[in-house]
Amino acid sequence: MNAVLADRLNVALVATALAGLAAGLGLSLAGLPGLASVAWWVGVVPVLVALVVEIIRSLWKGEVGLDIVAALSMTAALIFGETLAAAVVALMYSGGTFLESFAEGRARREMSDLLSRVPRTASRHRNGALDEVPLEQIEPGDLLLIRQGDVAPVDGTVASDGAVLDQSALTGESMPARLARGQDVMSGATNAGDAFDLRATRRAADSTYAGIVRLVEAAQKSKAPMARLADRYSLGFLAVTVVLATAAWWLTGDPIRAVAVLVVATPCPLILAVPVALVAGLSRAAHYGVLIKGAKPLEALGRIRTLILDKTGTLTDGRPKIVAIEPRGSLTEDEVLYFAAALDQASKHPIALAIVAEARARGLLLSIPAQVVETPGEGVSGTVDDRQVRVGGVGFIAAQSNMGGADHTVREPGAITVALSVDGKLAGHMVMADALRSGTDALLAGLRRSGIERILLATGDRHAVAQSVTAGLGLDAVRADLSPDQKVLLVLSERKNGPVMMVGDGVNDAPALAAADIGVAMGARGAAASAEAADVVLLVDHLDRLLPGLEIARGSRRIALESVIAGIGLSVAGMIAAALGYLTPVQGALLQEAIDVAVILNALRALRIRPRQTARLGADHDATRRGSAAVGQPR
Repeated sequence: MNAVLADRLNVALVATALAGLAAGLGLSLAGLPGLASVAWWVGVVPVLVALVVEIIRSLWKGEVGLDIVAALSMTAALIFGETLAAAVVALMYSGGTFLESFAEGRARREMSDLLSRVPRTASRHRNGALDEVPLEQIEPGDLLLIRQGDVAPVDGTVASDGAVLDQSALTGESMPARLARGQDVMSGATNAGDAFDLRATRRAADSTYAGIVRLVEAAQKSKAPMARLADRYSLGFLAVTVVLATAAWWLTGDPIRAVAVLVVATPCPLILAVPVALVAGLSRAAHYGVLIKGAKPLEALGRIRTLILDKTGTLTDGRPKIVAIEPRGSLTEDEVLYFAAALDQASKHPIALAIVAEARARGLLLSIPAQVVETPGEGVSGTVDDRQVRVGGVGFIAAQSNMGGADHTVREPGAITVALSVDGKLAGHMVMADALRSGTDALLAGLRRSGIERILLATGDRHAVAQSVTAGLGLDAVRADLSPDQKVLLVLSERKNGPVMMVGDGVNDAPALAAADIGVAMGARGAAASAEAADVVLLVDHLDRLLPGLEIARGSRRIALESVIAGIGLSVAGMIAAALGYLTPVQGALLQEAIDVAVILNALRALRIRPRQTARLGADHDATRRGSAAVGQPR
């Protein structure tokens, strides 16, 4: 049965039960008790039949559900003439099922919004005209027009002078992001400014948003161990209910007491509370840019005690950046950067791209280079503003220019020195490094406040680089020179201290992510293999999103447990009161209805969880660069 038919059936059952109960009450007040009883029968039987069919389906699958208690309570009430109580239970059960469906729909809103925003077509520039084409036809390199209000259909880069993008549906950040020419655009972001051109870098099926949609669909089909709590303990709860009802009947000789016990025992709190609270948590986490692949990882995330961090691309930015410019001779820092960046426009090397990005960030207007010759892996030479310019590794510049003293003596662990010569003379050095993410101190402190007891670094880099990066961070351990297999062993060995979470972004991290209790992938730039292996994907390239993710997971789990304990506790108390004769079947049904409503409303509190630690710690803080990490070999 699909979701639409199930919703329609729920509405029909609620309407039937409500109409039967209302008609019976009207006839009873009119002094027609016989007809009132018939009306209540009419309202109960369709609900009971649908319930029995559902129970048979569950038993066929080998599942013993707590719905059996609801069927017993309605059947017993009809048999012993408590038709009003049966009608109230029928309305309670059908209404509870409808309320569960409504609550889960409300809880899934953020995740459903992600699915509903999937674009189907795109406007592509072709031969001087615009064609509206299906997403499947878009290839890397295609130039697309993104109009105001359009959703970026694929990953790409800004091909216009700039763009203003609303990424709130993906990241939870309320302020639009202003991107310059050449900056990356994540599919799924909405154009909040003027129309701009987007240069596609991936096919639609391989883009970030398509991956997010697949993860959301998988998450919506999941079931958490806590949600299976009702399945595991349903037989025991059923046995206790039957024994208590039978004992009340046998000791007092009054079958109505047994009916009252069964009515109060209808176990909606255990059935409804856990899935509603956990799905609400999934939706809330998605609002903050943390995509959790289902209720099971959400529950596990709330129990994490040990965190293992990869370094490159996780604890560090994963991209080379200029950390110092050292002019030689008469040029200023900006002039050194200008000549290097102007020439490096002709290169696609990661270091060249970083130099050009830094120059543009400083507002430098770059001339077009001429007579460019690139020596792969070493450097580039050419003409800028009629001056002979070379940029590359120190050895390349020294050899090409026949210069002595071109060597650079400062050697931080993992740092790379890029040299520049102008007209055959050494003009300066640029020190480049993969810098530690800004605000890392505050992030780690926040993680410890969130309940993380151990934080470790696991990297394949040299030990000297790892120590330099993490100096002063207060990590519990640093493990360097690790292969992917050794990262897996580290994860497994740390399990003795409690559930382990591993965070990484590369293909080499995928085995460790899969081995951890919770694997977290950096989804913005991370490898597809790590996103597939992970249980949690951070939709933006900000490690600080772990903080709201952890708080929401723990809050959702706590709310689910509170709902179950309070709901079952009140139900058991009501059962005892009914067995002792303090509650009639009708009173018991009304009491259980009140408990159900309270439990579901409490579970929906997970939608209002407001993490205390949500500040963006990445680009919004001044960087205290404690160290550097290897970014590749000199050109």
